[in-house]
Amino acid sequence: MFKKDNLSLGILLGLLTPLVAFFLYYFFLIRPHNNIGLGQFFGILKDNTQMIPKITSICLLVNGLVFYLYTRTRKDITAKGIFLMTMLYAIAILLVKLIR
Repeated sequence: MFKKDNLSLGILLGLLTPLVAFFLYYFFLIRPHNNIGLGQFFGILKDNTQMIPKITSICLLVNGLVFYLYTRTRKDITAKGIFLMTMLYAIAILLVKLIR
């Protein structure tokens, strides 16, 4: 599946990679040091909206790594989908920063 070169795979990877990175961020950086549950962490994010763009930006770095890997293997159409989703996430981050 990951060896295909199509736009829908790139969009799916671009959408899911930051989500996986978010949960990895929580399980490896937040949970061991603070010993809080995932629900409590979402509550903290809800109360501190200035943390959301920062954490999302960190998670988008993983999207950049996946984009790099797909461009190196000449899967350019899939890379376009990853780039598209990265830009949509970036626009969402800017909107969150402007609204709050």
